[in-house]
Amino acid sequence: MASSSSSFTFFRRLLPLCSSKQRAKFSPFSVREGLGGAFRGFSSVSSPEQKISALKEEVRRLEDDSSVPDDEIEKIRREFDAAKQCFLKIPDALKRMPKMNPQGIYVNRNIRLDHIQVYGFDYDYTLAHYAANLQSLIYDLAKEYMVNEFRYPEVCMNFKYDPTFPIRGLYYDKRRGCLLKLDFFGSIELDGCFYGRRKLSVEEINEIYGTRHIGRDQARVLVGLMDFFCFSEACLIADMVQFFVDAKLDFDASYIYQDVRKAIQHVHISGVVHQKILLDPHRYIVKNEQMLFFLKMLKEKGKKLFLLTNSPYYFVDGGMRFMLEEYMGSSDSWRELFDVVIAKANKPDFYTSEHPFRCYDFEKDTLAFTKVDTFLPEKIYYHGCLKSFLQITKWHGPEVIYFGDHLFSDLRGPSKAGWRTAAIIHELENEIRTQNGDSYRFEQAKFHIIQELLGRLHSTVATSQNRAAYKTLMDELNDERRQARGIMKNMFNGSFGATFVTDTGQESAFSYHIHQYADVYTSKPENFLLYLPEAWLHAPYDIKIMPHHLKVPASLFKEY
Repeated sequence: MASSSSSFTFFRRLLPLCSSKQRAKFSPFSVREGLGGAFRGFSSVSSPEQKISALKEEVRRLEDDSSVPDDEIEKIRREFDAAKQCFLKIPDALKRMPKMNPQGIYVNRNIRLDHIQVYGFDYDYTLAHYAANLQSLIYDLAKEYMVNEFRYPEVCMNFKYDPTFPIRGLYYDKRRGCLLKLDFFGSIELDGCFYGRRKLSVEEINEIYGTRHIGRDQARVLVGLMDFFCFSEACLIADMVQFFVDAKLDFDASYIYQDVRKAIQHVHISGVVHQKILLDPHRYIVKNEQMLFFLKMLKEKGKKLFLLTNSPYYFVDGGMRFMLEEYMGSSDSWRELFDVVIAKANKPDFYTSEHPFRCYDFEKDTLAFTKVDTFLPEKIYYHGCLKSFLQITKWHGPEVIYFGDHLFSDLRGPSKAGWRTAAIIHELENEIRTQNGDSYRFEQAKFHIIQELLGRLHSTVATSQNRAAYKTLMDELNDERRQARGIMKNMFNGSFGATFVTDTGQESAFSYHIHQYADVYTSKPENFLLYLPEAWLHAPYDIKIMPHHLKVPASLFKEY
């Protein structure tokens, strides 16, 4: 009985796009007739040799019967022509589809918020929201450092940050100098491979890599660009590679990465970017009253709060005061919201090292020499490690949730330690708004229809009589699919497309890492205000790609 049901399900997948009435007429028994009786008479054949002989005879007869593929190709042609007529307008059903919430919390693994007693936060791009022009500042400071300290040509000072070029989650190939967007399975996106600022063709990708799939050996020379500072880093890498290519100068791609990486790190470690931000906070930092409401709500519910950041305390203090104290009383301090404040934590080493905590005197800018065996609310702490943190606080396992923007530096360690994790991905809001638009959903539905027709055409064997019609239809379908894919890609980013999915609708490698290390993800921590503190956050049981990505079914266009 199970076998019969499975066969029926299989045959339903072979059905052309047709009305429900037409589908109702179809059954596994009509398939037997429609395939020219390919199954008839087998039940009366007894020996294995006779069965094989009969099967070969049926195969030869089907190969000689050119009307079967002719009929199927003609069916696909008619359905494609009918679909193109439907493409002229957006179906009403498409407009009625539910829309995802740009401020929603999206769940990979179930969380009961009533079980969460401790909330931990990173600072940069988690508690602190920055304006878009911060990327230009980081780019310019790193570029100047490369020219002044590494003696890159003076002409590089003319480079400008291009916000339309990079996305988060790219990979840089240190051996070949390519920027890559990979899908969930480690394959290179068709239109997502750049050498400098030039997009490589599929033929060039195959020539360089041999295949679109990145194997284990090739993956060793790839570095992921995953945090919010990666935008300026990716753009500067591509611009430097392009300079050497245009100048026809020999260069080692790994040196480009090392120099850009060192320059970006210098910008942060030296404090030069922190000083620039605090000198003009209105230009770079976004005030955030909702964050204050969120933190106060947690305190009122009796939750414990801690801040764990790699930034120095003076920068965190200046930013928090700018963001919040306009909405606080004159005698209040943002530090009263947190039970523990830890700066210069040196994540991700914080999670694996055994560095001791040091008490920091922010008035004298000195570190105490006394052993830290308890955390006091009015004190600031530097360095430390997760092992000591757990010993001092006794905050263990699933009662703790930590918010951060960097999947590796912020969330991988807590995830392995048994904490719950929340990824903060600011670009999520804009991507969901794009996906909610009728234009995107329309192109997505078109794409799925073409994919379905292409799949059926690929499974049809062309004969000498119909090879021309087969090739013409194949070319037309591929052109239509290519056009829909390009339109969807340009709605997000003209160079690399969407952050979370590839142009073909598969999850990106960035999405894979979110699955690995984030129990939930959202655009801002204060989005939790939209949910009750006792809420149960459930992962959708029927989602095959990212929970925030609603797939538009091709069936919306099937009623021709």
